[in-house]
Amino acid sequence: MQSKDSSKSNFNIPKIKFTQLFINGEFVDSVSGKMFETIDPRNEEVIASVAEGDKDDVDLAVKAAREAFDNGPWPRLSPKERRRIMLKFADLILEHVEEIAALDAMDAGKLFSVVKTGDIPNVADVLCYYAGAADKIHGTTLKMSRELQGYTLLEPIGVVGLIIPWNFPSPLLMHKVAPALAAGCTVVVKPAEQTPLSALYYAYLAKQAGIPDGVVNVVTGFGPTAGAALSSHMDVDKIGFTGSTEVGRLIMQAAATSNLKPVSLELGGKSPFIVFDDVDVDKVAPLAFVGAVYNKGEICVAGSRLFIQEGIYDKFVKKLVEMAKTWVVGDPFDPNTRQGPQIDKIQFEKVLSYIEHGKKEGATLLTGGNSLDRKGYFIKPTIFVDVTDEMTIAKEEIFGPVLSVMKFKTVEEVVKRANCTKYGLAAGVMTNDLNIANTVSRSIRAGVIWINCYFAFDPDCPFGGYKCSGFERDLGMEGLHKFLQVKSVVTPIYNSPWL
Repeated sequence: MQSKDSSKSNFNIPKIKFTQLFINGEFVDSVSGKMFETIDPRNEEVIASVAEGDKDDVDLAVKAAREAFDNGPWPRLSPKERRRIMLKFADLILEHVEEIAALDAMDAGKLFSVVKTGDIPNVADVLCYYAGAADKIHGTTLKMSRELQGYTLLEPIGVVGLIIPWNFPSPLLMHKVAPALAAGCTVVVKPAEQTPLSALYYAYLAKQAGIPDGVVNVVTGFGPTAGAALSSHMDVDKIGFTGSTEVGRLIMQAAATSNLKPVSLELGGKSPFIVFDDVDVDKVAPLAFVGAVYNKGEICVAGSRLFIQEGIYDKFVKKLVEMAKTWVVGDPFDPNTRQGPQIDKIQFEKVLSYIEHGKKEGATLLTGGNSLDRKGYFIKPTIFVDVTDEMTIAKEEIFGPVLSVMKFKTVEEVVKRANCTKYGLAAGVMTNDLNIANTVSRSIRAGVIWINCYFAFDPDCPFGGYKCSGFERDLGMEGLHKFLQVKSVVTPIYNSPWL
């Protein structure tokens, strides 16, 4: 199904306020004066022209962040004061939730209702979580083996470059910015060129909250120019990146050949969603379907490899097809819509090419497989069966609403097949058998395992991957510690009765 034409949406689109770079507390033009267009994927029309930053602009932003870190107040504020400012920042975000949600819905083709009730409140929650952690950054007292006294200090790592993807422009930005701020770092953010608008709005709100100039900087632009300049900059102390595995490799290379800055990477996935035959099909099938097509499949933990035990396979597949045929694809501002457009023409054509690979390699297309007959980058939910582990659609991350369904017999078989991937970001295990749940969750090599649930994110739950899905973690206290250096301090002690 499809919703009404997006051009007929009666939503009052907000005026775009901020299209310049944000450096040292001010909105400024790029050094070159160049602009680029950000496109609405609903109708392929221009939303706004945005300043195109490159190496010169990154240099200015890093210089501002360095000055703010080396000589400014932010790292030197009491943790209590940092917490207060971050909480005010969170409050301002919630006060402007509709505007920010509209920006992400337009820029990324995301469902307005979901962004408003999910993504933006999550942003505020994460800010509040790390605001609460700001005054709980403690080192440890060391039990030395000789007449020495030792302890550790946790200190902010310094100037942090953050490169943000387009699929969740608000949450994934704050998953990195919030802990960096709590640690006392300063940041230079390079949002995805497809979704620059909300990052600029957050920078504006950060200043209104009282975050000092130079602490939060945003350079909009392209990966090969602005992103590469940030990754290789000699005065950046750390890079945090979420995106594709291919770009992650380039960032690691740039970091290694510059100042050997540490890098944290949250990369691609090809997550297995495993369903055992003791579950209630009517309850689990909707979870499996949404696990694959949520956010148009543009989510790194999409359960795009669906393994169903043979006892319920036919009934389960039938339920999936029923859902796909009634799934409403269309205008993300229409409250009846369940799925908006892919992010841009490149991703739209990439997803369609993967669908053609599936057909050519022998998978059976049950439903979907084509775009809507209208302007915009809309693709119907697509379900393949008769998929083998060697097929392209079972091995590569598609990042679109494409589900590969496979049948299995035993626990041992499905664990082996689930692990037969270069990725290791997430997995779902659906069973009422505690022994199976324990065995499978401990056997799958992935950073997060969801048992009888999916997309169960929380500010306190670390998130990240194994293998080619990256390393280090966002969220939780682990997400804070990656922005901290550990310093050991040792002094001799004399004539102490205790070591």
